[in-house]
Amino acid sequence: MNTHIQKQFNKKFHIFISKHKLQAVLTAISGGQDSICLIELIENFQQHYNKKLQITYIYIDHQWTDNNKQQIQHLINIIKKTKKRFFIYQINQSVNSELKAREIRYNILIKHSIKYNHKYIITAHTQTDKTETFLQHIIRGTSLNGLTSFNDYRKFNNKVHLYRPLLEFKRVEIKWLCRKLYLPIWSDITNYNYTINRNRLRHELIPYICKYFNSNIDKKVNDFLVNSKIENEYITQNAIKLYLYSRHKVNIALNYKLIYRQHIALQVRTLQVFFFIILNKTLT
Repeated sequence: MNTHIQKQFNKKFHIFISKHKLQAVLTAISGGQDSICLIELIENFQQHYNKKLQITYIYIDHQWTDNNKQQIQHLINIIKKTKKRFFIYQINQSVNSELKAREIRYNILIKHSIKYNHKYIITAHTQTDKTETFLQHIIRGTSLNGLTSFNDYRKFNNKVHLYRPLLEFKRVEIKWLCRKLYLPIWSDITNYNYTINRNRLRHELIPYICKYFNSNIDKKVNDFLVNSKIENEYITQNAIKLYLYSRHKVNIALNYKLIYRQHIALQVRTLQVFFFIILNKTLT
């Protein structure tokens, strides 16, 4: 396979593996086109660039559909050809909230990673997922910190990190590669359930924006988030400096008068740093 997507992926993934000196990765998959494409890209990378790299796949089944057993068997058939380890977790409790399901899913991934000593979890999120998440955050009323949280890397704790190697590719590019390689994509009917907010964004709002406002929304949103991330990092660095300068040497306290003289943005962010360090709580 010699496509521009594979070339870019190989270059980026090679830098990632070399930088962190990884010998094994855990790849979280679903039955969708992005995950199936990621399997193909990682397997191709291992075959041509790093045959010693140990790849493990993991799938979390929420059991939202009646045909979830067929979907699992479909994934088993795909992974069986790769001869890699494959873990499947099934969630028995009924979860209707997308946020709650995501929380449960990541808790399982983190616990599994710690148990089997995987430092990095690989996911198949694309630039289009980044756009959808951006719009969801805007609708929920998030902060600059929340807007810029969807990046290539994410640190869960000191032991487990998340890496998204497909974040520079749009979903339409992934679809093109899947069609070119005749990859076996599972059509998940839950993707068309409009009670799930992300599906309504994906199939109604974003196409509407592309048609009537900006046909290249993925790139524009990505450009905005890159600039916002730079500004957010600047505010965060100054908030940390202010926290270190204003904290009490003995007591759990801050110098109120010193903080109050600063800009409101620094005041808020310094308090967030304070509560995160003292109570391990992330405040909105």
